[in-house]
Amino acid sequence: MQESHLYEYAVLRYLPRVERDEFINVGLIMMSKRRRWIRAAVNVDAKRMSVFDNELSHGEILRQLDGVIAVAEGKPSAGPMAANPVEERFRWLTAVRSACIQTSRPHPGKTDNLDATFDRLFEELVL
Repeated sequence: MQESHLYEYAVLRYLPRVERDEFINVGLIMMSKRRRWIRAAVNVDAKRMSVFDNELSHGEILRQLDGVIAVAEGKPSAGPMAANPVEERFRWLTAVRSACIQTSRPHPGKTDNLDATFDRLFEELVL
């Protein structure tokens, strides 16, 4: 019998105009504290983005999201936050903020396969 893992996930969102509260899902962050596992991925579809009145270019949005991914992955180039345990990185990345890159509220779940669940959620919520 496979072991079940508790996890939390949040959807990364791009808000072209924060004051309008319109957004497009551009990524996913998922974490399992017990397994010390975190994964993040993004997909910024330029065609979907073109329907919004964007202040930032596609490249600028990707650079900001690359920073999110670097923190999630614990890359030293992402600064001191990236050295923290996975649950602290997840909490910091999903904290409420008023910026053009935000996350949904974290959602819990339980799974036998973290990677397969991540892939399914990414497909359903982002792609």
